[in-house]
Amino acid sequence: MEEKGVLIVDDELQSRALIRKLITIYFPHCSIQEASDLETAEVLIHSFNPDLVFLDIQFKGETGFDLLDRLSDISFSLIFTTAHSEFAIKAFKYSALDYLLKPIDIDEFQAAVSKALSKPNPTPIQADQIHFIRQFKSGPDLPDKLTIPTVDGFLFVTISDIIYCHSLGNYTEIYLSKNQKILSSRTLGSFQELLQQHSFYRVHRSFLVNLAHVTMYKKKDGGLLVMDSGDEIEISRANRDHFLKIMTG
Repeated sequence: MEEKGVLIVDDELQSRALIRKLITIYFPHCSIQEASDLETAEVLIHSFNPDLVFLDIQFKGETGFDLLDRLSDISFSLIFTTAHSEFAIKAFKYSALDYLLKPIDIDEFQAAVSKALSKPNPTPIQADQIHFIRQFKSGPDLPDKLTIPTVDGFLFVTISDIIYCHSLGNYTEIYLSKNQKILSSRTLGSFQELLQQHSFYRVHRSFLVNLAHVTMYKKKDGGLLVMDSGDEIEISRANRDHFLKIMTG
């Protein structure tokens, strides 16, 4: 198996030691370097050229995002590590960046590293993704954009442009204004979690709709929603009464 380079960037010795131990046990084909500060990390990224970087968020007076701002090219896979759960979980899901929450769960660690190291050509981290996370730190407002992972990379979509989402097993088709359609590797459930605070409603096990784009409710066939795109979407009997209550007040 081809040797992979892993860089662990964390100012806590115990955290670095744990990640090193787990890499050694579960991914023995990897060579490992460590950095306890961002200056050393920047030097090692240029000299070591890692395939994967574990990056803590909080450092003394700085954050891991400050390191990314200094890099002109991010040609490695990246897994953030953080103990700040409330901020991290939602921010990283909106931005579609990989993260591990401290204390690290071994199963989640193995899954994240396997995914990262299996990429033949890591998709570069985009400035928009970092911006989304910074947006959470600057105030309580929800972001107006969503990073959507696709087979070709990441798309940055204005949430209000999403008309509805359609489940295709472990994938989701996203229908946008101007007759655009995106196939994403995220499940419909994960989109529901992120978008329900933006007036999206799960009207059926296979459909999540933006209520702002609903133009009509038809009683026939148990209930159909007409979207402003012209598409008609089935609403389940279980959700029909609650939906009508929301829409009619």
